[in-house]
Amino acid sequence: MDLSKATPENADYMLEQIKTKLRMATGAAMKSAPFNPDTYEDLKDIYDMVMSKERFSISEIEAIASELGRLRKG
Repeated sequence: MDLSKATPENADYMLEQIKTKLRMATGAAMKSAPFNPDTYEDLKDIYDMVMSKERFSISEIEAIASELGRLRKG
């Protein structure tokens, strides 16, 4: 999958992978519809960071969810 392209499908894929990796019960901050191409690179950076780590603290998960929420509103 070529994640270098800012498509809704790629955003959906990355968000689903982040949710799975973080085992987040609620995906409210992670709905891809409101994401726009201007925030795609930030989403990709978060995706790359999440995929590169084995474990996350509660505060890290909260920070990631908060950042995804910020991107969604941005």
